[in-house]
Amino acid sequence: MPPSATGPAVDTHAHVFRQGLALADTRRHTPDYDATLDQYLALLDTHGLTHGVLVQPSFLGTDNSHLVQALRAQPDRLRGVAVVDPTIADEALQALAAAGVVGIRLNLIGLPLPDVAAPAWRHLLDRVNALGWHVEIHVQAARLADIMPALLQAGCRLVVDHFGRPDPALGVADPGFAYLLRQADSGRVWVKLAAAYRNWPAPACAASGREATQQLLRAYTPARLMWGSDWPHTEHRHLASYPAATQWLDTWIDDPAQRRAVLADTPLQLFQFQGDPR
Repeated sequence: MPPSATGPAVDTHAHVFRQGLALADTRRHTPDYDATLDQYLALLDTHGLTHGVLVQPSFLGTDNSHLVQALRAQPDRLRGVAVVDPTIADEALQALAAAGVVGIRLNLIGLPLPDVAAPAWRHLLDRVNALGWHVEIHVQAARLADIMPALLQAGCRLVVDHFGRPDPALGVADPGFAYLLRQADSGRVWVKLAAAYRNWPAPACAASGREATQQLLRAYTPARLMWGSDWPHTEHRHLASYPAATQWLDTWIDDPAQRRAVLADTPLQLFQFQGDPR
């Protein structure tokens, strides 16, 4: 880029982990390599990014201790998104908040959708809202309409991962992606422009990602869009790299003011790098 030439810039989606950590019993992926905090910070520095958001990897389940350790090491530079059980104790939620966690993630790829209207879930969502956190959703576009209404009805602010995960065979023609575009009117949904390679073949990431981004910009404006590297590109390391992720954003958004909003203004506020967004 480098984006920092005009001030702060945030990578809103990355993971840190190492081999030997306790793994979730149910998981789609078991990495055979380390993705360390030092490696990640070096990438931020190299690419002119001032802040990062660490998302709990699904294969670590609800044990957020490694995430918390990383956040505590860089309290000014990092924020976190945790994975929690709906029955988590209030004290544990408060401890996550004190460490720099600002949201919870529902990674529902390959899993049944939770009944977020059930009492335990409603109690969790009430506590998430009271903390000023958001709920991040990772699910195929075709299933967004089955989970988003109940979360919005519960008063949550939602962050939708990875362009909303449209079907690779349909792209922006996916009815689920059209549904996502319509949710902009709620004013409580944000979308991450990240991990295009999870939606399209790698050679199509620039053009297809641009087409999706332009539609999202029209619906959401830059005030509801953010960029993420998705480092270390789990299961897709052969298709992606940190330099490619930054270059794709330049392809997707031409206007410098829009790019600055997506890289800085919007994520700095949502992830509470400056002030409380409530």
